[in-house]
Amino acid sequence: MDIKNKTIIVSGAASGMGLAVAQALRENGATPVLLDLNPKVNHVAADLNTQAFVLDVSNDNAVADAFATLKQQAIPVSGLVNCAGIAPAARLLGKKGPMPPEHFHKVIHVNLLGSFLLMQQAVQLMATNEPNPDGERGVIINTASVAAFDGQIGQVAYSASKGAIVGMTLPAARDLASLGIRVMCIAPGIMDTPMMQGMPSEVRESLSAQTPFPKRLGKASEYADLALHIFQNSMLNGETIRLDGAIRMQPR
Repeated sequence: MDIKNKTIIVSGAASGMGLAVAQALRENGATPVLLDLNPKVNHVAADLNTQAFVLDVSNDNAVADAFATLKQQAIPVSGLVNCAGIAPAARLLGKKGPMPPEHFHKVIHVNLLGSFLLMQQAVQLMATNEPNPDGERGVIINTASVAAFDGQIGQVAYSASKGAIVGMTLPAARDLASLGIRVMCIAPGIMDTPMMQGMPSEVRESLSAQTPFPKRLGKASEYADLALHIFQNSMLNGETIRLDGAIRMQPR
């Protein structure tokens, strides 16, 4: 897909990988529409000369209202990049007792249900687009994590949410193939995002050392570069790509 002059939804766009994607899309001629729970997203939207919606991606009414606004504006949506997510840690049974069900619910709702709700709304708009010469009408990129494959101690909820995102990639691609909509998934490794920057330096150094090559944290811009390539390469469909420097995470 040629993204020039295309409108692409980006969730989690106030910071980290979502912000990097939004900036890369604008630099390459696309119009990103930004979603985030953090009101900071409005400032990002102003910098990129676009619009933003402050919302909880796991709230089906809020998501539906945002897409209803886009439909009223007659904006043809051609892409969706789901970057919104949370990663709180909790053991199944820890020193303070068993994991509270609400912890598991929240992680699943934001990471998994949020991705689903945005997909569900976006495909309704993509399906009405005029196809390009390949018959393509839209592209969806979801964000998993290497924790989907080698989750560490304390990541039961997080790994479950990201494993489910990996699991729905192929069936979603098959569901939408007849409409000319591709579905891909990126599973980042240890990325240098605001979430990681808040950790102690020794933790960051340990995680960097676990990466075979290059021995550093991943950059949000590298995620954005891969997302752009997925948009441009129409044979990429129904697959999860690890973006991790060959890391295989240890239990802790």
